[in-house]
Amino acid sequence: MRAKRLACAVLVLAVLGGCGAGDAGTTVQSAADEPAAQSVGDVRGWRAVATVADRHRLREWRAAWIAALGKARGSGAGARIDADASLYAYDTALSDPLPPAGDYRCRTVKLGAKTIGGLDYVAYPFFRCRVAVEGGEVTLAKLTGSQRMIGTLYPHDTARAVFLGTIALGDERGAMRYGRDATRDVAGWVERIGPAHWRVAQPYPAFESTLDVLELVPA
Repeated sequence: MRAKRLACAVLVLAVLGGCGAGDAGTTVQSAADEPAAQSVGDVRGWRAVATVADRHRLREWRAAWIAALGKARGSGAGARIDADASLYAYDTALSDPLPPAGDYRCRTVKLGAKTIGGLDYVAYPFFRCRVAVEGGEVTLAKLTGSQRMIGTLYPHDTARAVFLGTIALGDERGAMRYGRDATRDVAGWVERIGPAHWRVAQPYPAFESTLDVLELVPA
């Protein structure tokens, strides 16, 4: 009996030793080594995929809108906001929020600086974006620019969808997997705001602003 127990103990130690060796030999990939997008869409829906932090950010979308618009108007950007009212009106989402597959012109507007001295309204020029459908999964990728978000669009209700993804910076060739680095994770509400006109509103992004709005129009 003692011999049998000793043999079992040796077997357990061998298994644990093998597991430890495997962990030590695992190679950690850099952002450039990661695939361009993580396939995370499944029947569980976006809540099962979103991080705790991103679920909180998405819940606080209205507070982010109000605070960001207040700062932007206070900085003198009121006329530019009023001139493009459909982009900035936060309670006017239309039905069918998912943009169809294809190429888009897209631009980011940053509202409400996080730090003193930052700009409360910054509208970037248009870049290239693409919406694709593959295997039942809808993806959105910003193809050009120094900050390129890429991720999955999840249905939510008749007026809004959810974007969950990450952001690649500078000359990085790929993006990290969603959920791996909170400073790179992106979460936003996808809404149609006019005929062939969409936006992705991202409350409390990791960098610079209180709200980022990605505007999408067909190319």
